[in-house]
Amino acid sequence: MPADPDRHTVMPARGALRPIFAMATSHYATDRQRVAVPQVEAQVVVRFGPSIPGGVDIHAMGARRQVHRKLIRGGHRAVLARLQPGTYEAVLGVSASELSGRTVPLDALWGPASAQRLREQLAEAPDAHAAGGLLEAAVMARMADGKVAGTVPPFLPIALEKLQVASVGTVARELGVSERHLRRVLHEVLGVGPKTYARLKRFGQAVRAGQSGADINWSAIAADAGYYDQAHLIADFQAMAGCTPRSLLVELRESSVAS
Repeated sequence: MPADPDRHTVMPARGALRPIFAMATSHYATDRQRVAVPQVEAQVVVRFGPSIPGGVDIHAMGARRQVHRKLIRGGHRAVLARLQPGTYEAVLGVSASELSGRTVPLDALWGPASAQRLREQLAEAPDAHAAGGLLEAAVMARMADGKVAGTVPPFLPIALEKLQVASVGTVARELGVSERHLRRVLHEVLGVGPKTYARLKRFGQAVRAGQSGADINWSAIAADAGYYDQAHLIADFQAMAGCTPRSLLVELRESSVAS
């Protein structure tokens, strides 16, 4: 009987006020290289597999500035939850800037007892959907019990949208705040500054556009994503992925996951 195929599922968000705004599950039938594009938001990742001590481990990951490549063993599964900006300290106990660029075991954030209790619950989950529900419940409980409230400045959603197409100075003036204040807010809620945020969003948009069709016009994609020209897009791919745009798309397709 052939092995089960790889499966990757994105679960819909359940509400704007919840700390988790996106969740995905993956099942890897065979050994393969997983290629993940940079993410602005912090993530909580649960992995299941026979080579993992105890069968389950849980980590938190901060904002990433580079494409990440990792060999995943066949038979492993994962549940990944992306957190709402402004909730990191209440949910994880550390600021966005402390977590940025790092992968930290949940034991170091929640304490060994709390992390072990969640691992035991997850180990008994019958499927990925149930595991996702357990992870969401644990994050919600942590948010409710957190000593630090998750607060997001009311102008943040507008700022994040505008920063993808305008300079930090222009956005700050339009919002009526200082550049210094806007930079501080982004560092507090995302762990990256405005320029890094805009760069990561441009890169992600270009990758998604390249994946969306067979006929790829990189010059048009560069313009739509906010790059000065195609040369700047290619330079960003070399800096963040270590390869050309076309090569990265091949990697993502072969890895069967684009996260």
